[in-house]
Amino acid sequence: MSRRWTARLALAAGAAALLVLVVFAGLGSLVLMGVGWAGLALTAAGVWWMLTHTGWIRVLAALLVVAAPLGVLLLYTAAGLLWVVLVSLGLWALAVSAGRAALVDDTSPSMPERSVSRAERPFLIMNPLSGGGKVEKFHLAERARTLGAEVVVLDPAQRQDVAELARRAVRSGADLLGVAGGDGTQASVAGVAAEHDIPFMVISAGTRNHFAMDLGLDRQDPSRCLEALTDGVELRVDLGYLHAGEPVDVSPGQVFINNASFGVYAEVVQSPAYRDDKARTILEMLPDLLTHHSGARLSVRAGSLTMDGPQAVLVSNNPYERGDSAGLGRRERLDSGELGVLCVGVGNAAEATELLLRGGQGRGLTAATAREVVVDADALLIPVGVDGEALMLPTPVHCRLAAGALRMRVPRHRPGVPHGAPPMDWRRVRRLALTMGRVAAGRGAA
Repeated sequence: MSRRWTARLALAAGAAALLVLVVFAGLGSLVLMGVGWAGLALTAAGVWWMLTHTGWIRVLAALLVVAAPLGVLLLYTAAGLLWVVLVSLGLWALAVSAGRAALVDDTSPSMPERSVSRAERPFLIMNPLSGGGKVEKFHLAERARTLGAEVVVLDPAQRQDVAELARRAVRSGADLLGVAGGDGTQASVAGVAAEHDIPFMVISAGTRNHFAMDLGLDRQDPSRCLEALTDGVELRVDLGYLHAGEPVDVSPGQVFINNASFGVYAEVVQSPAYRDDKARTILEMLPDLLTHHSGARLSVRAGSLTMDGPQAVLVSNNPYERGDSAGLGRRERLDSGELGVLCVGVGNAAEATELLLRGGQGRGLTAATAREVVVDADALLIPVGVDGEALMLPTPVHCRLAAGALRMRVPRHRPGVPHGAPPMDWRRVRRLALTMGRVAAGRGAA
């Protein structure tokens, strides 16, 4: 279906959603919508109070979170209009989904790639524990050796310095470095590859595989990533670096391929109790962290943006798309030359409600891009989550981007990166549905 017809479907579904309410509920449709929005607002406020309080207030907030939506459903049922609401919501969901799909620009340029000759001495590091044992499940070590690669499978019983393993391999003549493991391991070896300007490849054997996803690699069958050894192309992608303390260290710094997180999340994962009981640790720590009664108070400088006191900061190697339901998820490009910055600063239940009702948009969330970001705090050391690894770093922490620093070797044929759906914009959808039709009609008349 063309983007024009998808936009028309969005407009038709949106109109039908309103029409169903008006026809079957009459003037009561306004009451229905008001009750629904009130229920959502009370639920969002209850979640905020539940996260920022303890004791009996948390208990009452939890009851509100359950009672508000349940009460709305009971009111709709008592009025005999539950089916009307459900049908209307279904049509509205279709309208939003179709509208966002219509706004995706399939012609946006992809990362440029170039053909390269086969590596003569590839060196791969594989973590047998990553992804629940994908290295063994897909026989990655055996397949890689068959293709001529030297493979080191890490010993789970002892901690090994993967960066040092990679440096030794380079000194021994390796002309390609690769990793089958998590994002943290990938970042360590990627830094060595960039330092020596030799290609780096990723085998999607981790749990989340965020970097592999943004490179367009096959995350369902990591063995397909090994095709980069025999029929590969090269991409130039950016790398993020952290420099901690003052003065700024002139060394390359701590590498990150995905993101560095500061604030609430970083504080929680630093807790010794987090690994044993994640849910309980989060519930115990969040009230003080969200209300600034514990943890460091952060300040952020990113280009023209300055922000004081955000509860959480995420600095990413290239900005995340903002169109998905979580507010972030994938990066359409890894070569934009800019860091992405997301700052969350919610001060009360009203701001938390606004953030929820506006789908991740509102005063509580600030997004920006910059070539350099400085995160400071009222503490000498702050916790930082770097590609999932928990670190303690001296302040201030300088985040910078090295544009095109990493030579990525990827398979010539790969699933690709789906274009992220942009935030819904009804004006653009309407213009797309009407304007493209007029352009087509004009061409036909000519």
